[in-house]
Amino acid sequence: MNSTTTITTDNISDIIIFGEDEGGRIQATFTWYNVAVAASFLLIDVAISIMLWLKLEIPLIISSLRCLIQLTIMGHILQYVFDAKSPYWVAFMTAALMILSTYETVFNKSDRTWNGMFISVLINTTFSTLLIGVIGTRWALKENPFWVPEIFIPTIGLLLGITTGSMAVGLDNCLTELTENQGRIETYLAYGATRFEASRSVAIEAVRLAMLPTINRMSIVGFITIPGTMTGQILSGAPIWNAVRYQQIITFMISASSGVAVLGVVAMCMHAIIDGKHRLRAERVNKVQIPLLHQMKKWMIHVWKEMEDLLCGCFKKRMKSFMDEERQPLLSNRRVDED
Repeated sequence: MNSTTTITTDNISDIIIFGEDEGGRIQATFTWYNVAVAASFLLIDVAISIMLWLKLEIPLIISSLRCLIQLTIMGHILQYVFDAKSPYWVAFMTAALMILSTYETVFNKSDRTWNGMFISVLINTTFSTLLIGVIGTRWALKENPFWVPEIFIPTIGLLLGITTGSMAVGLDNCLTELTENQGRIETYLAYGATRFEASRSVAIEAVRLAMLPTINRMSIVGFITIPGTMTGQILSGAPIWNAVRYQQIITFMISASSGVAVLGVVAMCMHAIIDGKHRLRAERVNKVQIPLLHQMKKWMIHVWKEMEDLLCGCFKKRMKSFMDEERQPLLSNRRVDED
């Protein structure tokens, strides 16, 4: 018997998120074989990287393995959480996602840090995503209670994905200006400006750069690209107009969450680097300390480079000799013309 799953029954105009029980418009049952077929497409990128000496084959392989492992683990966890339908498991899952996204922002997407940066990013990530996520899920998506796992956890994941990137851009610009171009700020402070006045232009530029990708994404959505969320809704069998409106709701929520998080984290960055006595403390900015997981990543990269030199050394030498042979006639003709 066909049935549909709807978001609460406050009234008959509630948004339908999922489609038919039979699986919507995708009827196939995917196996690891299908994943392997799709993964083989990455060999094209690896071949391009090797031929052009782009040195991107290692990041490609590591990223693909992370994608495979992380999504597999996430699938098992989500299946358990969805079946449990407990607010405590939803809270645990939400907290884990926020901590992992904070770790990604601080240790993987930032080259510089200060003492307390992890806590600052975590506070702003939690505040912005929970504020927008709870309000948006409860009233924009009409979900009551708001913590229904099938709706709330994917929504938080979408918010965190874009918010993390926006905060990374804002922090990178902010810390770069405060450490490499500190002469202007020190001049303002020397002439009696407060730390707010001295850092205002840097903060505005950092927030502007961080918000530009989100604004550009909104300007092209639906005209040049079909967003992934909307595509997933359509493929799952949701009505077209419900998929369109759901994507619009999520897009506006992402924009608001990114703005709140970026503004907060930039303000905390300025507060930490310029102290209460209106002095620029550039020495508080340090290089990111590589934790255990990144040490393992560095070791894996070293092993891969050794294997690459061993296995691909002959290929690179042949390519180099071939290119030299191709250039030789041109050089010989030029010498003949000169003679």
